[in-house]
Amino acid sequence: MSFAELVLERRSVRRYLDRPVERGKLERCLEAARLAPSASNAQNWRFIVVDEPELKSAVARQTIAPLRAFNTFTAQAPALVVVVTEKPAALVRAAWRAFGRDFGLIDIGIASAQFCLQAVEEGLGTCMLGWFDEKKVKSLLGIPAAPRVDLIIAVGYPADPGGEPKRRKALQRIMAYNRYG
Repeated sequence: MSFAELVLERRSVRRYLDRPVERGKLERCLEAARLAPSASNAQNWRFIVVDEPELKSAVARQTIAPLRAFNTFTAQAPALVVVVTEKPAALVRAAWRAFGRDFGLIDIGIASAQFCLQAVEEGLGTCMLGWFDEKKVKSLLGIPAAPRVDLIIAVGYPADPGGEPKRRKALQRIMAYNRYG
């Protein structure tokens, strides 16, 4: 599959088959994430694959909004990958502060995108989640206080491969040369 095909095929999957994901496939996705670039080569990430059914269900419950049926699909995803942002070395943090940016979030975004693109290559679907109860997820997985859980990725075999066509703004609406506008 070409890169253009991977990008076209990658979508947020919210319906999964009741089929476990082979660890070899998950590890190839994690390897793609590991090879992502990071600011100052900090590599300030850790990925926790949650595929044990009871624990996965407990973590999935922490992604579901109580007042709306939001993220309920996580209960049927065979695996969840919890993306943890760790603090880089003090010198790296000081350099990042000087620029006024949280490069750690940018880094996990790049790594997670590479994970998701590799998942497409493996025949898997993914959905990145930013809404969850971080404190409870950390407690369930034994994550210490300092690192942050910034993202969870649902992973599994799509129930409807192909899904809906992507709806995106036209390129001319989101780009410009040399000046904003």
